[in-house]
Amino acid sequence: MVDGDVRTVLLVEDEPANRALVAATLSRSRDGRVGELELIEADTLRSARAVLATTPVDLVLLDIRLPDGSGLDLIDEIALRPAAKRPRIAIMSASVLPQERETFLASGADTFLGKPCRPIDLMDAIAGLLGASAPSIAGG
Repeated sequence: MVDGDVRTVLLVEDEPANRALVAATLSRSRDGRVGELELIEADTLRSARAVLATTPVDLVLLDIRLPDGSGLDLIDEIALRPAAKRPRIAIMSASVLPQERETFLASGADTFLGKPCRPIDLMDAIAGLLGASAPSIAGG
């Protein structure tokens, strides 16, 4: 990771409290090994699709149950992109039964995080998906 790199993270989550938790976690990251993270928030599939149509994204943090459909549909759409333009995908869901987790990962996601997610686990996943070591979290 080169100093000054900005990695774009799209958070697709309909619950304001969950979006706020992720935003706070990313803003508290004190370690530059993942570079600077720019967070874009979307609360529906429709708004996520609009972002993905116009903005290069490095990572999608994706809820499965959204008001206008399933996050799995978005994974299918992302899979149709050329590999060089395909962001990494981390599913964040309260559906943590083993068979659900297996289904989510088989859908093409890179990793799964159960909600609620500890800040350090979120940053470990981001660092792993973006190809860097895990950063420390202030107060984490």
